[in-house]
Amino acid sequence: MIKPLLKGLGLTLRTFFTRPVTLQYPEEKMVMYPRFRGLHELTRDKEGKIICVACELCAAVCPANCIRVEPAEGPTHQRFPKVYEIDLLRCIFCGFCQEACPYGAIILRENYETANYTRKDLLYDRDKLFHAYQK
Repeated sequence: MIKPLLKGLGLTLRTFFTRPVTLQYPEEKMVMYPRFRGLHELTRDKEGKIICVACELCAAVCPANCIRVEPAEGPTHQRFPKVYEIDLLRCIFCGFCQEACPYGAIILRENYETANYTRKDLLYDRDKLFHAYQK
């Protein structure tokens, strides 16, 4: 009966003299690992045009079925996404959409702050995906 008590006290004393791992969150932010998959971003080319051609491969490969793409065609018969939505409440951040995209139009950044007040704020449309990281 005394052996488990001494074992617990030994563990407490061992960890008592180590540095705390707690971060003071708003002031200190965790440095993410290079392979971390966070919030999505749609990319543009150097001229500012949409790279995505609405091939819908990202939506097809998504296991959570959280991506919705509606293609449209421009005056030069070039395809682009008229509607591109990602529901972050359903997303499991697996990164399959990034791997499936043949043009590299969608990438997952290291931003992990997804807290919002309403469910509607976690439905990212095309414009929100473009401007999420230009703050």
